[in-house]
Amino acid sequence: MQLIYSLLIFICSVSTILSYSSEKPNNSKETGHSNNWAVLVDTSRFWFNYRHVANVLSIYRSVKRLGIPDSQIILMIADDMACNPRNPRPATVFNNVKQHINVYGDDVEVDYRGYEVTVENFVRLLTGRLAPETPRSKKLLTDEGSNILIYLTGHGGNGFLKFQDSEEITSQELGDALEQMWQKRRYHEILFIVDTCQGSSMYGKFYSPNILAISSSLVGEDSLSHHVDPAIGVYVIDRYTYHALDFLEKVEPTSSRTLGEFFKVCPRHYCLSTVGIRKDLFRRDPDKVPITDFFGSVRPIELTTSVINVLPVKSNKTKLIEPEERYSYVAQFPDIAQLTCSY
Repeated sequence: MQLIYSLLIFICSVSTILSYSSEKPNNSKETGHSNNWAVLVDTSRFWFNYRHVANVLSIYRSVKRLGIPDSQIILMIADDMACNPRNPRPATVFNNVKQHINVYGDDVEVDYRGYEVTVENFVRLLTGRLAPETPRSKKLLTDEGSNILIYLTGHGGNGFLKFQDSEEITSQELGDALEQMWQKRRYHEILFIVDTCQGSSMYGKFYSPNILAISSSLVGEDSLSHHVDPAIGVYVIDRYTYHALDFLEKVEPTSSRTLGEFFKVCPRHYCLSTVGIRKDLFRRDPDKVPITDFFGSVRPIELTTSVINVLPVKSNKTKLIEPEERYSYVAQFPDIAQLTCSY
């Protein structure tokens, strides 16, 4: 009888442990992704495009604050507004006339700058077709578990986005580049955001799975600036990015805010354009996807019911083997006694 009672207690204990392990939370397994990356691109040069640099640096600041490290952020800026001779406040870029935040900051790491920001380099970055000698900081080292935020800002038109006012990438070329990424297992999910005129035309040719796309305007609409700073004489941020940043500033790493809420950051009476959304390629419900799945960083935590020994372990130091042969200095002067002549 005592044996049966002990056996029943053992079975109940095992079932309790198994039920606990099956219910333990593991966000990375539920979402299927294990790491987060961001590709942030400003495609415009010249002082009057100051706002595009402020746009991309604003998003850069937000993703860093929410936990994505610089090692997993690719920042491409086509012009250096912080050091432009027209800038009355050198080494600064502000996204607000009140100058609350210097988005250039002291810890900005620009990976591609100036004439390095080209269509070729952008496509090579996405597809991984870079030269072997390319520095690690210029590589998108993603895998099939990576969630990638791609943010583009600049001047565009129906089906194209201008780079440096000298070349352009078409929506078809961008769609093919993303398909290469999918075929090469370079991403798990992509959140694609483009802040430009007629922005929705840039994702019209996408055909790869697991891509959620957002644009600041529809075809036939302009994406407008928000406000001007009289001190520098140019607009300092675009309307869509301004309201997106206002939303992101209220998000914390542990926030439960969703992408569905992010879709509503800039209604038409704020943006003066219609925000475009394409979600037919995305397999999850955006209303249930935390915004930190793309703007934040994954910190995998594994729960275990087994005992782990955390006591210090004696380190096995490698013993240095001294050479058996001993070396000595050669005599600098000859032995005079051996040179003495005997008569």
